[in-house]
Amino acid sequence: MSQQQLGRSPVRPDPEPPPPGDSRQSRFVGWLGGFGCVAAGYAVFQSLVGVLPQELSTDAARYGIAGVSGVGTALAAWLAAALLRARAGTDDDGAPTAPRALGTGAAAGSAHAPGPFPALAAATHRTLHAELAVLDDPDRGLLKGWPHALDEQTLPVRPTPTGTAYGLHLVLELGVQDGRLNPSELVETLWRQRLSDGGWAARSQGAVPRPEVTALVLGALARAGADPARLADEAARCAARFTADLEPSGLARTHVVTTVLRGMLRAAPGSPAIARLRDELVDRTITDPAREHRRCWGPALRGPAAHTTRPSPAHTAQAVVALDRAAQVLGEDGNTRAAREDGIRWLLSCPMPGHETCADLRNTQEEVRRPHPQDSWRQEVLFVRHFTAAWMVRALLTPGAWEIAEAEDREEAWRTLLADAVAGVLRQQDEGIWNWDGHDLGRPLWMTYQGLSALRAHAVWMYQPDR
Repeated sequence: MSQQQLGRSPVRPDPEPPPPGDSRQSRFVGWLGGFGCVAAGYAVFQSLVGVLPQELSTDAARYGIAGVSGVGTALAAWLAAALLRARAGTDDDGAPTAPRALGTGAAAGSAHAPGPFPALAAATHRTLHAELAVLDDPDRGLLKGWPHALDEQTLPVRPTPTGTAYGLHLVLELGVQDGRLNPSELVETLWRQRLSDGGWAARSQGAVPRPEVTALVLGALARAGADPARLADEAARCAARFTADLEPSGLARTHVVTTVLRGMLRAAPGSPAIARLRDELVDRTITDPAREHRRCWGPALRGPAAHTTRPSPAHTAQAVVALDRAAQVLGEDGNTRAAREDGIRWLLSCPMPGHETCADLRNTQEEVRRPHPQDSWRQEVLFVRHFTAAWMVRALLTPGAWEIAEAEDREEAWRTLLADAVAGVLRQQDEGIWNWDGHDLGRPLWMTYQGLSALRAHAVWMYQPDR
């Protein structure tokens, strides 16, 4: 209801603040400036010619004094006007301020308008709710979750461990307050998808548990507050299987080792396997002559000497993130710290001045090949795609990355690379869902989680409270 309908007079609005420079001094200078600095100087000159004493010996002296005084007055008027204009364009601390239109207070301006992230997160939540798959499995019971990608064509859509684990991560990342996406139901679904011998596997991997998928699920369960004893038991099983004898293919891949390390840090931070996997990463670095001979990582940690791995921004960023998290739990010795810091320096050493189209932010993919569990003549192939820009954001936002940039005068390189990486993350989404162009499953849920979590981490890092 309006104020008139309520029987009261309208509330008087607060008077608008005067425009910048609307003071007595500025009005005087403005009036004087209307004549122009030259006019003011000429007026002083004429006045002095008439009032100077006749005792001055010659007319030249009188005119000289009057002329100098006129020029001085003109210069003083110009400087006063310039000073007032400069003060009108700065705030109380001397910082430049943008001009503000009349009739707009501080609250009505755009300075406090929300950025793009809230709307993007809301769109992600709407899609997650709309695409939630519910399936009553005769063997496993009621399953609620998501498939690997949101554009699955096979019906009925069946929740998978990978899709549901990333969906659970997303629900927790969004922090939504309503109960339409219930984390406890997603947790129960993941436990029901556990294989009979323990662990989890991707749907393309069959009935043999794989360490990278098991660690992913355990990390999501731990984040959701699942039973620690149950998590510790599954983590111990995963670590026991992840050895050079039982899992040579997985232990030879940077992606698999870093994924297992991150999952173990969430689910079983006291596991002795964490130190073993951390040392595996540190001992398997490579050096890049093109970038100051810095240590970095490629897709492979182990392999034949004739097939050396190439440096990879995505895998180096993954290793930096994993080592940073391990350092928070275990601490780090000099060699481990040097490897992690060299990885950061390698990322900051990209020779391109701008990174919007450079190879360091280009998405990449790899294959993880294992012997088939039932037929030794066949191979199990897992195709893995890497959202490089999102991993770059994560690596650059580790505290150690900023410390190195600040200590070694690399702040500008850090800011430029981070800004372009964030822009690259944002470009690859549409209505809060990230897209992998040119692929059949072009809307993988893992990509949406990595993109949204990278943007959220950046927003938290850059937050500055109003002073």
